[in-house]
Amino acid sequence: MKILVTGAAGFIGFHVCNRLLEQGHHVVGLDNINDYYDVQLKYARLQQLGISKDDAAVFLKHTSSRTYPHFSFVKMHLEDREALPKLFASENFDVVCNLAAQAGVRYSIENPETYIDANIVGFLNILECCRHHHIKHLVYASSSSVYGLNTQIPFATNHQVDTPISLYAASKKSNELMAHTYSHLFKFPTTGLRFFTVYGPWGRPDMAMFLFTDAIVKGQPIKVFNNGQMARDFTYIDDIVAGVVRIIEKDTTPRTTTNQLYKVYNIGNNNAVKLLDFIEAIETHLGTTAQKHMLPMQPGDVAQTWADVTDLMRDYNYKPQTPISNGVKAFINWYKTYYNVT
Repeated sequence: MKILVTGAAGFIGFHVCNRLLEQGHHVVGLDNINDYYDVQLKYARLQQLGISKDDAAVFLKHTSSRTYPHFSFVKMHLEDREALPKLFASENFDVVCNLAAQAGVRYSIENPETYIDANIVGFLNILECCRHHHIKHLVYASSSSVYGLNTQIPFATNHQVDTPISLYAASKKSNELMAHTYSHLFKFPTTGLRFFTVYGPWGRPDMAMFLFTDAIVKGQPIKVFNNGQMARDFTYIDDIVAGVVRIIEKDTTPRTTTNQLYKVYNIGNNNAVKLLDFIEAIETHLGTTAQKHMLPMQPGDVAQTWADVTDLMRDYNYKPQTPISNGVKAFINWYKTYYNVT
C-alpha cells in the first residue's frame, strides 16, 4: 500500500515508518519538526530513514530517501490548507496514519493556541483530505489522557470521557468526535488509538523514561510527582508499533455501518506499573541509585493509567509482550550509544 505517516520525525511515527518499510509498503512521511523538544533528535531519526538534515529542514521540499527506495519525506504543517490537499492529490494514498500532533499535557497549559492549530485545525484538514481523496482508512493517534477524571480502573473504551483535565486531552477527545462525524457522513473508516505512556529507543526527551535516565546519568536529582504514588501503563514501542501496523494492514472493506466504520481502541501494556518500580528498573540497568526529589501532583496530571485492551486483542490479536526490565534495558542501551555515555 501507499501510506502517509504524519509525525514521521516523532518517536512513534519514526518507528511506524521503519516497520511499514520493512513490510514492503510505500511510505510518505510528513512532519513540521517543531521545537517542542530537541529538533536534533528529530533530524537524527529522519537520518535513520535516509533523509538528510539539510533536506528535512526545508518546508514543502519533497525528498526521497537515500536508504529506502520506497520512502520520501516532506516538511509541512498539518494545518496548511493549500499544501496538504496538493500532497494528497499527487500521491494517491491508500491509508493515512496521523500521528502528528502538538504533544504534552503540561505544555498545553502555557501554550493553548498551539494545540488548537495542530490538533484541531490540522486534524480537520486531514479529515477533509481523506474525504475528498477517497482514503480507504484513517488511523489516528488519540491519547489515554482523554479519560481525565475517570476513576474506573482499568480504563475501557466504553467508559465516559467527558471530563478532560488538560487542553491536550480535550483536543484528542475532539479528534475522536470529529472522526465519528466524518465516518458517519462520508462513510470512510476511522480508527482512533488511545496511546498509554509509550517508551523505548529514540523516545521523547520530555517523557519520564528519558528524563529519569538523563538526570541519573548526569548525577542530578529526579522529579517524582505525587510523592511517587503514581502508576502508568508503560508500553514498549515495539508493542505499540506491532498494533498500529496490524491495524493499518487489515482490510476495512467489511466495515459498512457507522458503528463499524468508527472505532476507538486503547493501545497499551494492559498492566499498571508503579512509578517507583519503573525508576528502580532504570537504577538497576544504570547501576546507580537516583536522588529522588518528591513533589506534589502537577496540574493536568492523573495519578494512574491502566489500559483495558480486550477489544484490541479480540479484533486484531494484539499481544503486548515486552517486560518492563527488557524495555528499560533497550532504552538505556540506545541512550548510552546515542549520547556516547560509557
